[in-house]
Amino acid sequence: MFSVSTMTPVSDPSSFSSLSKCATKHLNLIYHVDFDRHVLKGKVALTVEVLEDKFSSLVQFSFGSSKLSFCLLDLITTPHIHTYHVIVEIEYETSPSATALQWLTPTQTAGKKHPYLFSQCQATHCRTMIPCQDSPSVKHTYYAQVSVPRELVALMSALHDGQEPDPSDSSRVIYRFRQPVPMPSYLIAIVVGALESREIGPRSRVWSEKEYVDEAAFEFSETESMLKTAESLAGPYVWGQYDVLVLPPSFPYGGMENPCLTFVTPTVLAGDRSLAGVIAHEISHSWTGNLVTNRTWEGIFWLNEGHTVYIERMIARCMASEQLRQFKGIGGWKELQESVKQFGANNVLTNLVPNLHEVDTDEAFSSVPYEKGFALLYHLEELLGGPEVFMGFVKSYIQLFAYGTVTTEEWKNYLFTYFKDKMDILNKVDWNAWMHTPGMAPVKPQYDTTMADACTALCQRWVKVFLKCFCLFPLHTALYQEPLPLSHVKKMQEVYQLNSVKNAEVRFRWLRICVKAHWEEAVPLALKMATEQGRMKFTRPLFKEVYNFSKYSDEAVKTFKENRGALHPVTAMMVVKDLKING
Repeated sequence: MFSVSTMTPVSDPSSFSSLSKCATKHLNLIYHVDFDRHVLKGKVALTVEVLEDKFSSLVQFSFGSSKLSFCLLDLITTPHIHTYHVIVEIEYETSPSATALQWLTPTQTAGKKHPYLFSQCQATHCRTMIPCQDSPSVKHTYYAQVSVPRELVALMSALHDGQEPDPSDSSRVIYRFRQPVPMPSYLIAIVVGALESREIGPRSRVWSEKEYVDEAAFEFSETESMLKTAESLAGPYVWGQYDVLVLPPSFPYGGMENPCLTFVTPTVLAGDRSLAGVIAHEISHSWTGNLVTNRTWEGIFWLNEGHTVYIERMIARCMASEQLRQFKGIGGWKELQESVKQFGANNVLTNLVPNLHEVDTDEAFSSVPYEKGFALLYHLEELLGGPEVFMGFVKSYIQLFAYGTVTTEEWKNYLFTYFKDKMDILNKVDWNAWMHTPGMAPVKPQYDTTMADACTALCQRWVKVFLKCFCLFPLHTALYQEPLPLSHVKKMQEVYQLNSVKNAEVRFRWLRICVKAHWEEAVPLALKMATEQGRMKFTRPLFKEVYNFSKYSDEAVKTFKENRGALHPVTAMMVVKDLKING
């Protein structure tokens, strides 16, 4: 019989907080959103459980790049329970340069009339928005009241709990939110803008500026079907509401799994075939990541992302076919190859379980925990009895660790317990090679290539001759070939008019191929795409491709500097490193 032991004291190199002395159980937030000064003014009351058996204790919370220390003297005891609780109340305001927040001017929005604010807290940026214990090992509920100009709407990663005029200012309105399910601080999210919504299911609405809301409602119409499929695989959805917010173009990621309110990039609109994958991925996080959470960012981020990719592709299997799941696995393996190439095959950040001491979590971000993690789970699936059998383990794992946090060692121990009749198989797995060795996964999955073969063959034929049809996957495949001859690339443009394609995934791959082939006419198009949206998946590689075209290296740097202010702070920081800019 497997049981979850009491959590041992946590050491989290990515956090400034004292985690062994206390644990936050609830936050009560009051915010006044100040668009003129680009700050959140407010107050937070943290309900803290004191873990040390003392009547006075110095505890620390993270805020920005500092530690806030408090001496707790008047502890409130809970009758009949040998724990102590205290409420720490802090009045504060954020910095205009808080990295969790991006403030957009009206000209940076679709409507061009009102400003816009959104947050992105993962992994450790919540400490720039709230004094908190900024480690995923600490999970808590929260309640919030947010005062905003009355022409704007506020949303948070929580359930709506009403709204009312601000009694202190008739030009403002207060929105209230409650999150009854414990969650880590990195999942706290806020957005304020001229937002509208449309119902897309019995427990879902899609939100965006009015210019995009109807298109978004159409594109996300399968959300409820995906939720039901995910529930059939992983168990009940516990968060109540599942809304989707389409953000302005500078949002740095494809999606963010904020509970009750998934954030997505607008680049998934315009017929982007990756949209279903983005939503399936973020829905899957409702179980792996949000309900069961990696205890720290060091070495166990793969528990969040590897399992989420696994469930995402099981959703694709249920809603489409096993061949599609296999096809997605092939694409994921290529993304893993690109990440390993980018970091270097001996870089410890390509370990599935890396050491993050003195490493910025944003710099460690890559497809490695996603795709190396998935490769391990897929390998175990093949060894242990197939998708139905292994999904049974994943569901049981979620049920066991629900509402808590987990480490790789605890996951592995439960794997061995669940498959106790197959210990001989598990003992033959080279766990050190999978977990602690840099580079590619030690076992390459043997995927069914039925869907990929035709695309791969077409790509190869394009290298030699000109054909009359094309698709996304040959573009993806061509990125990993030697650069195509410039004459071939020009012919492809003549035949398919790819420069005018609006689909972001296709356009991104096409422009990279053009720049690799040193087609000078493509350089301004690549730089335009790099700056008109801020999704790191697109912006960083496009800037790097132009920078690596030596004739245009200076142009890449110049364009970045001119547009830096419109990019998210994390995106800008990473492009600075990519382009080797000092200061």
